Amino acid sequence: MPRREFTPLHGRRQRWAVMVAHRRAGKTVATIADLVVASGFCRKPDGRFAFIAPLFNQAKDVAWPYLLRLTADLKPVSNESELRVDLPNGARIRLYGADNYERLRGGYFDGLVLDEFGDMDPRAWAEVLRPALADRQGWAVFIGTPKGRNHFCDIWERSAGDPDWFRFMLKASESTILPAAELADSRRSMSAEQYAQEYECSFAAALVGSYYGKLLTELEDRRHLAAVGWDPALPVTTAWDLGIGDATAIWFAQQAGNEIRLIDYYEASGEGMGHYAKLLATKPYVYREHIVPHDADARLQDELGRTRREILDQLGVRTRVLRPNPVDDGIEAVRVMLPRCWFDASKCARGLEALRQYRKDWDEKLKCFRDKPKHDWTSHGSDAFRYLAIGLQELREKKRKGHAYAGGSWMGI
Repeated sequence: MPRREFTPLHGRRQRWAVMVAHRRAGKTVATIADLVVASGFCRKPDGRFAFIAPLFNQAKDVAWPYLLRLTADLKPVSNESELRVDLPNGARIRLYGADNYERLRGGYFDGLVLDEFGDMDPRAWAEVLRPALADRQGWAVFIGTPKGRNHFCDIWERSAGDPDWFRFMLKASESTILPAAELADSRRSMSAEQYAQEYECSFAAALVGSYYGKLLTELEDRRHLAAVGWDPALPVTTAWDLGIGDATAIWFAQQAGNEIRLIDYYEASGEGMGHYAKLLATKPYVYREHIVPHDADARLQDELGRTRREILDQLGVRTRVLRPNPVDDGIEAVRVMLPRCWFDASKCARGLEALRQYRKDWDEKLKCFRDKPKHDWTSHGSDAFRYLAIGLQELREKKRKGHAYAGGSWMGI
């Protein structure tokens, strides 16, 4: 059953709530209990409530057993394939994964729990879930453990002093949920950053497993994340991550001397190459070139069998296709380049968030990081930035070898 430490959460009156709690505190059980109570007392016809985890499988593994246990006395009709329970009063509680949040577009909810919101694509809330609460005046609870200064941190900070928000933090050092001996052992086996993040709810601790988090924090301290204006005297180079049925991300860069200025960022999904060609045309920039990954030369399974490079060329977008490069080499190229970068904090906000959250994949069974990046919404912007770094590196190599570059040497360092 929910623990007494969560009594303030259950007794809240605000429509919106954000709760930051240490590992193994019981926040999932507490919020599932909230959904059960709310659905049981729901007087609206066809009440709809949901628990949303970053991944569908996470929702099934973590929340489904609790939902079945906490609704058992209500005699619900359960459907495991859809992870839903239907209560006798017509209300329904269902579990979802934010990895497929678009499927929720057009639906409605009376109450939502967003678990580990920092691991979700932030667009899930703004574009789909918040509108789904509007006509029913539904409520939402954001829960999680800190993972750096991400969009979950933004919600925590924005809620401070707002009477419309309930705000609650539970640190391991302040609760009595975990024995002191267990905490002491955890502290010995973890880094200081890991312990601060997982048990002391620190948003300031570096994101564990992050590739670029520390470097971006240093850039922020040096005020390199600011308002970076577009210089009409300098050409713009773009770097793309091309998605098929997935997101396509584009970085826009200029260079002034040794500085690399990231002046813009764009990302969309489900669009053809014509959409991005039109987008480029709407910008006031004069383009030097457009860097795309090696798979731009792969034949598409359409009636013409063209490559995306050929399609872009026909649309007037001149591309330079990179040769295949190991991911680790690209990550190192980014790390070398980042100290010379300046970012427009507003126009590049989503791209920056992707870079901050880009991290190693975690092996839950072995309890260690894999030697490869985690593939999620952060991959698109981070991959595009990696291609930018590789593209600049290739130009430097050409210059060192004395090769002429037809496009000029604006990035030759």
